[in-house]
Amino acid sequence: MGKKNKKIIGFVGETGTGKDTACRMIENQFKEAQSFRFSETLTDALGLFLNEIKKEDQQWLAGALRDRFGEDILARALAKKIEKSNKEIIIMNGMRVEEDYKLVQELGGKVVYITLDAKKRWERVKQRNEKKDDIVSYEKFMEMDRGRSEEQIKKIGRRADFKVENNGTPEDLGKELIKVMEKI
Repeated sequence: MGKKNKKIIGFVGETGTGKDTACRMIENQFKEAQSFRFSETLTDALGLFLNEIKKEDQQWLAGALRDRFGEDILARALAKKIEKSNKEIIIMNGMRVEEDYKLVQELGGKVVYITLDAKKRWERVKQRNEKKDDIVSYEKFMEMDRGRSEEQIKKIGRRADFKVENNGTPEDLGKELIKVMEKI
């Protein structure tokens, strides 16, 4: 990918921390920004077969693909997509494994760890109702939070260049993101 004059940002955070909201905010604030989700490929593939996507199905497919083609398979797929972008700011949303982190580093990017209390994440996920299995018990949510594709998030987060705690209002999140963007 031609990364000259591009700002590369990788978002990492547990499910429900506000990564998608953060992406939308940056895209709205900076017209030269475009975001890509590591899970896009999974959603696209599952959408060919299923009418409703579940996080558990995404986790299963990610595991199967990684077992067959290597841990970096989703990072390679995303790299192909962003290579075609002519935007100046590229946001790589939803880093989950070490290979995702390595890709952001190879591209000269910065990593932003978005955090939020587990109970609040569960409540937000239920409200957004994005996937078929978003409305689950707290216990089930925490079980899914320990899935293979989730286990490296905190480890990557500890090495992030920036940490944003999303415990406040959307306006608070927006202010924190502007501070981060000014430093990148």
